[in-house]
Amino acid sequence: MSKLIVKTGTEDEFFQRGKRIAKLADQGTALPEESVVSFEDPSDVLKLLTTARLALFRTIKDQPGSITAISERLHRDRSAVKRDVDALAKVGLLKIEPRVLPGHGRMKEVRVAAQRFKLEALVA
Repeated sequence: MSKLIVKTGTEDEFFQRGKRIAKLADQGTALPEESVVSFEDPSDVLKLLTTARLALFRTIKDQPGSITAISERLHRDRSAVKRDVDALAKVGLLKIEPRVLPGHGRMKEVRVAAQRFKLEALVA
């Protein structure tokens, strides 16, 4: 994905965006290569994007890896990192993908969904 946007918006704006994308698809026009994560309440964005989670995002962007490896690099408890990874993956900022390790079985690799994301917040 080339563009990831985290923003605030109303339910109407969400559905209007969906209609615009559906029209483009119906017309056979190329769809925008972007993903939008939208929150109605700006405080929900702040709950999601804590200082620790932003540091986690940057660490994973620099070097994807297992939750154990990431927690060791951050000097954080593995269970806390897992909770934060799950929260960021749930909204689409991170991806958790199975990976086969030669001779060592499997692992779940954590990667960023996009190298950067744009944060837009409108407080009314």
